[in-house]
Amino acid sequence: MDGEAEVKYLDGDFRVVRPGAYVRCAVTGVPIPLEELKYWSVDLQEPYVSPEAVLQRLKSEAR
Repeated sequence: MDGEAEVKYLDGDFRVVRPGAYVRCAVTGVPIPLEELKYWSVDLQEPYVSPEAVLQRLKSEAR
């Protein structure tokens, strides 16, 4: 599959709504292959490429 997937982020899992090969990090814009997706926010419904990206988002949300 090529292209960007649409994903529903759940607690401890995610569900692919529209098939694709990757999602984009909400902070950096870097493509994340679905098989490598480990970090996301259920509340914000967005993926992150790394723990550092998660921290960046949390800091920006705290403001």
